[in-house]
Amino acid sequence: MSWKVQPPEVLRKLFPHTLWRAKGEGKTLYLTFDDGPVEKETTWVMNLLDDYKIKASFFCVGENADNNTHLMQELLKRGHSVGNHAYNHLPAWKCSRKEYFDNIEKAKPFIPGGLFRPPHGQLYPWYMTELKHQFKHIVMWDVLSMDYDARLSQHDVLNNVLNNTREGSILLFHDSKKAWKRMHYALPAALDQLLKEGYQFKKLEM
Repeated sequence: MSWKVQPPEVLRKLFPHTLWRAKGEGKTLYLTFDDGPVEKETTWVMNLLDDYKIKASFFCVGENADNNTHLMQELLKRGHSVGNHAYNHLPAWKCSRKEYFDNIEKAKPFIPGGLFRPPHGQLYPWYMTELKHQFKHIVMWDVLSMDYDARLSQHDVLNNVLNNTREGSILLFHDSKKAWKRMHYALPAALDQLLKEGYQFKKLEM
């Protein structure tokens, strides 16, 4: 389980041109969300972040962005950054190269900017050249909350974050129905503790 929460160096070295962690910035963290936008969960996250005066980065599924253009507009209006998470969340290991890149392209009209995160974190090294031509940053993560995993308790998810966060960490939660119960508890609890420890939060620039 721990290798999923904090991916090992050997895996990171397979993808040297992807962003896992921002080093050299002191006690700065980057809060990210995957799989939205959806009405209840994304709206709740936006309101919570407003309370904390934190800006985050949302990697949006194109289909959800297409169906919820008002939420996309609201994310940008509130000062968050957004990134492409493909149109149908297609895993690279289960589709052809053409299907994969076509699905990314299909999402672009609904998700502005130069950030991309591969669905399910699945990526082939030989896809990198094409992705680097299309996007400013291919973003992975340093700490995966695993809030989507129904086998975990809400306390497990919180501990995943607090026990693994370090300077420059890119933290990953999910603004999705699947993650709601665990994210709803763990996110504010994690923010309270990390702010108490002197961390500050920045968004990834589009």
